[in-house]
Amino acid sequence: MVGKYATETLLADKGGIDRAAAILRDGGLVAVPTETVYGLAARADDDRAVARIYEAKGRPSFNPLIVHVRDMKQARRLAQLTPEAEALAAAHWPGSLTLVVPRKADSGLADAVTAGLPTVALRMPDHPLMRALLAEVDFPVAAPSANRSGFISPTSANHVLASLGGRIDAVLDGGECRSGVESTIVAVREFGQLEILRPGPVTIATGQAPVPGDGIEAPGQLASHYAPGKPVRLNAAEVAPDDFTIGFGAMPGDCTLSASGDLEEAAARLYACLHLGAASEKPRIAVAPIPEEGIGVAINDRLRRAATPPD
Repeated sequence: MVGKYATETLLADKGGIDRAAAILRDGGLVAVPTETVYGLAARADDDRAVARIYEAKGRPSFNPLIVHVRDMKQARRLAQLTPEAEALAAAHWPGSLTLVVPRKADSGLADAVTAGLPTVALRMPDHPLMRALLAEVDFPVAAPSANRSGFISPTSANHVLASLGGRIDAVLDGGECRSGVESTIVAVREFGQLEILRPGPVTIATGQAPVPGDGIEAPGQLASHYAPGKPVRLNAAEVAPDDFTIGFGAMPGDCTLSASGDLEEAAARLYACLHLGAASEKPRIAVAPIPEEGIGVAINDRLRRAATPPD
């Protein structure tokens, strides 16, 4: 394995969790499963540890990280939570919702976590391994997706190793992720206004027009992202013999998101199919039409970014 580190694969048991916690305490990097995708975890209160995330991923410094917390007490130590933020947390935490809220001046977070912004992105995950790990450490954990920046997100330990093997200390192998697309990100603005910065598994009704922010406020906002390294054609009604076809519903494929047209199943299989397409000898990827409803909004968001060429 080429790289600076001999990346360990840890079992999903107490020994694996204890080892992952020890690595984090020492400022190391561990890929950990969440219900969405695998996250690349480091202690969020350590400048050097956070810098290692950016180095391992090749992530631009202006792109902030999501901070994972174990409970509301920890969240309230890090950020100012308005009544609207508290209500969203009560309804959806633990779960696949990230809240962008004002960061407290005395939060103790590494400056690079928020990329110099006055806000911080917080999530309380709902995966037993990640929750067990958070319970073992006395600091919040920064954890963007455990892949090279801009490329396909990982939903298995093998995906992590293919992208970051030799660049991180360990991966905690919890099998396949349940949801398969990253969390919904909602910015809580002044006067209780909400803006969806990234669609995901959780649907939020804002009840009003979005309030635009300036620049990149949260992960997943770059126009080109989740790239498989070859052209991607969306809403493909017809395919060529040398297309790697990602099917859905009645349209079959080399990899099918859901033969029954189930959008939840499609979300869970999205990145696995993109990984297979990237590894295929076929030079292009063609994707069947996906309904723009429910979690299909998040699926199409990821596919559009995957199909956008890098600058």
